[in-house]
Amino acid sequence: MARPVGDPAFEDLTARARIRDAAIRLFAERGMDGTTVRDIAQQAGVSPGLLRHHFGSKEALREACDAYALERLVKVKEEFIVDGEVANAGFLPSAHPTMLLLYKYVTRSLLDGSTGTAALFDDMVAMAEQWVGKHAPGVTGDSRAYAAVLVGMQSGLLAMHEHVSRALGVDVFTTEGYLRMAGAMADLYSHPLLDPEFVAKARRAMPPLRAPNPPTAAGTEPAAEGA
Repeated sequence: MARPVGDPAFEDLTARARIRDAAIRLFAERGMDGTTVRDIAQQAGVSPGLLRHHFGSKEALREACDAYALERLVKVKEEFIVDGEVANAGFLPSAHPTMLLLYKYVTRSLLDGSTGTAALFDDMVAMAEQWVGKHAPGVTGDSRAYAAVLVGMQSGLLAMHEHVSRALGVDVFTTEGYLRMAGAMADLYSHPLLDPEFVAKARRAMPPLRAPNPPTAAGTEPAAEGA
């Protein structure tokens, strides 16, 4: 049964959500180091003491924001792709502002160099691997590598948003820019760039490279030890 507005427990829950949402906005704009607990509390309309009551520390709040951002992004993607919302003309316009903010937040988190960066990337890979196993089984024989490369490509694209935006002539963190970038990504994912016969030949050439002394091309010398 839902708690009514005015119930102390309800107000406590909404305060926690306001703090989290304010932190996501500020972390996305300023980064972890450029945002203080007081900044977040002021943005959320609460006291610094209440923030610490709910999250304990700025780092713990950041971890909660990471978990929420990833969970929300996966949920929206599942609704769009799996649940058929792609056919709902109103779905993307309503979800897109949140998606842009969360992508911006995740990108800033990956670049801020904090100890949480590795954990965030690992979580993204784990979630991508689960997604592939659930929705695209059989697409690869190495789901871990597939997920890691997929996350690296997507997050790298956003991490280089300034260069991509310059090349496109529009900021990819705006609706127009993101939709153009997303269209190009859809083209890449839906049209293989490599001929299957070429891929088969390349895979047959890979196992010898794992040998202790891989063969070298004619006329070349093996690399010096320790090079």
